[in-house]
Amino acid sequence: MSGADPRTLELLTGGEMELIGLLPNSSNYTFLAEIHHPDEDVLAVYKPREGETPLWDFPEGTLYRREAAAFELACALGWPAVPPTVIRGGPHGPGSAQLFVDADPKEHFFTLRGERLEDFAAVAAFDVIANNADRKAGHCLLAPDGTIWVVDHGVCFAASPKLRTVIWEFAGEPVPEALVADIRRVAAELRSGAIEETLRGLLAPDEVGATARRAEALAASGRFPQPGAGRPYPWPPV
Repeated sequence: MSGADPRTLELLTGGEMELIGLLPNSSNYTFLAEIHHPDEDVLAVYKPREGETPLWDFPEGTLYRREAAAFELACALGWPAVPPTVIRGGPHGPGSAQLFVDADPKEHFFTLRGERLEDFAAVAAFDVIANNADRKAGHCLLAPDGTIWVVDHGVCFAASPKLRTVIWEFAGEPVPEALVADIRRVAAELRSGAIEETLRGLLAPDEVGATARRAEALAASGRFPQPGAGRPYPWPPV
């Protein structure tokens, strides 16, 4: 289940942020940070707006807001497990702060799909609704307790189709009924509900509307889409 208790969100939002260092293999400036509180510290992944690499197909300075929007959408659906993510200030200005996941660096989608493929149905459905343009295998993290967390959602929610993912194993197959029920509920809430209001504070109006339409279409068809025209796979795949 996705979501966060209020205490976790409070820890991420408040406190003084201290940068530990840059995380490797990131196209944008991504920092591991420690957020200090009088009684408890928390590790977070900090992605400042000023560290974003401009992209031709996404409005400049919006990627960090998409990270937060992905967390909010996952909370509304109840899946997949997206680490708690907030928008806050930091040493390099406003950006997203996401709870750090202590994961096994050797594990990712390609190593996990053999035994945990069913767990990725929710990830695949989420990526369709969020229009994820960059679902790499390495964005799927295995925590010590067995939870599969999914991260790096800065290039989601474009109004035009951009789905690029390594998870095409479900293409053409029925979406599990339990997921369809959640999708149908959230599709209605994206038209008039708390999640619509929340996303309108993070995304452009046409992007929120397109998210609702994608949810409605997926619930109506009840099947995962086939790869579309163009480039349906991200690069590099891991």
